[in-house]
Formats: sequence, structure tokens, C-alpha cells
Amino acid sequence: MSKLKSISGFLSSNVAILIILFSIIAFFKPNGFSWATNYTAIFLGVAMFGMGLTIKTQDFKVVFTRPKELALGFVLQYTIMPLSAYVLAKVFQLPIDLALGVILVGCCPGGTASNVITYIAKGDVALSVGMTIVSTILAPLCTPVLVYVLAGSWVEVSIYAMMLSAVKVVLIPVLAGILLYRLFPKQIDSIRDVLPLVSIVMIISGIIGANAEKIMTCGALTFVVVMIHNGIGLLAGTAVGKMAHLDKPKTTAVAIEVGMQNSGLAISMATANFASNPLATLPGAIFSVWHNISGTIYANLC
Repeated sequence: MSKLKSISGFLSSNVAILIILFSIIAFFKPNGFSWATNYTAIFLGVAMFGMGLTIKTQDFKVVFTRPKELALGFVLQYTIMPLSAYVLAKVFQLPIDLALGVILVGCCPGGTASNVITYIAKGDVALSVGMTIVSTILAPLCTPVLVYVLAGSWVEVSIYAMMLSAVKVVLIPVLAGILLYRLFPKQIDSIRDVLPLVSIVMIISGIIGANAEKIMTCGALTFVVVMIHNGIGLLAGTAVGKMAHLDKPKTTAVAIEVGMQNSGLAISMATANFASNPLATLPGAIFSVWHNISGTIYANLC
């Protein structure tokens, strides 16, 4: 068990390298990974279940003991990122599929990798976990509504269908993971970090493999937009944290949480609700690769 836990910890600490490695392999060997797009919702459900396994009862105490910081992170998460995604889609005159994909990423909650990056950056990990919990649990409501408001001018958006898919692949798996960890904490400790990692790697590799040819034509533009979008989140989180007079660890946690999105959810939402816009999954896949790189760089600077 201890050896398995060590392997799990090593893989989690090097998630960015693994994502980049498998993305490169998927790009040059697309047939080996494109099949994974048929199981995007399942992979994300497993990742969210894995996230639930990492949440302990005491993590919920943050929700009640730090309302100011949590409220600040929540508001930034669901304002800065969605609005900047919309503006970038307009400024760069993105095609419908890519505009939808960027907005989907912007409207998603914080990603689970943010907690690891916050730890590396010596930020307030408890606060990071608390913000991830709050934004994720409220995602089935916030994400569909924001996508409807911001992307409605490009495509037809069904709020009900998006809420239903978010409940299925986010809320239910997370709650199931929390419950299972309460029942079998010792047995789960050694594997709980691996489930989200493997699932996210497969989701991203599948998208890269399925869109290898299209990436050649629109990948560069998407990458630029994703970099700017992610940078806005990190910088805005840092700036607002300082203006709110938060100490450095809290400011670091807020910045990373805002800048790092649950792009796996964006991919799943695009796959389940916008099948006629296949390239809408691409911004989420590229964001998944880039935010781990930028997050690591930000952590080292901190």
C-alpha cells in the first residue's frame, strides 16, 4: 500500500509532464487515443469521483470559517473567467465552435489540479480546497446559466440539459466519493490521487487524437486565446487578493483557483450538449495542458 501511495504521489506531482507527454503521443498517433472521446463523460465522472475521495469532512469547515475569502474566490471564478472568455471570443473573432469552447472553459468551476499547484506554491491549501468544493458543488447551476447567457448568441443552449449532465458527471460522483472515503479512508488513501489523473490524461489525449488534423489549422489561435485567458485569471486573482488585503498564501490560493479551470467539465459539456460543434472540445483540451504548465511556473515564481 505504501509503495502504491508513493507512485500515486509521484504521478500527481508530475501531472503536467504526463499530460504533455500523452498529448504529444496522441497528436502523432491519433488512432491510439481518439476512441477515448466516446467515453468522455465516464472519464470525467471517474475524475470527479476521485476528487470526492480527496475531500475530508474537515475540509468543509473552511466553508464556514473563511466566508470572506471563499466568497471572493467564488465571485472571481464566475465573473472574471466567463466574461474574459466572452470578450476574447469577440476580440479574436473566433469561429462558433472555438468561441463556444472558450466560453465553456470560462464558465466552469476551479480544477482539482489547483490544489496541488497551490501546495507547490506554498499557498493556503485549505482555502484552495474549500474554493474548489464550493465552485464545484454549485457548478450544475452556475455553469449552464452562464453558458446560456454568454454563448446564446452563437448557439442554442438548453439550460436544463446542461444542468442534468453537470449533475450526472460532477455532483453525483463527487458526493459518492466523499461518502466512500468516509467509509473506507485507509483503503482509499493509496489510490485516490490516481483516478483524476488517469481520467484527465485520457480525456485530453482523446481530444488531441480525434482533432489532430484540425489542430494544425486552428490550434495556434486557440492556444494564444487559452494562454491569455488563463493569464487573466492568474493576474486578476493576484491583483484582487492584494486589494482585499489577503496575506500572500491566501492571495496565491485565490489566484491559482481562479486561473485554473475544470476544463475536463468543459470538454464533457461540449461533448454531451453540443455534438454539432465538435471543435468546441478543443479549447478545453488545450487549456488542460497549458494551465498545468502556467500553474507550475506561477508556483515557482511564488
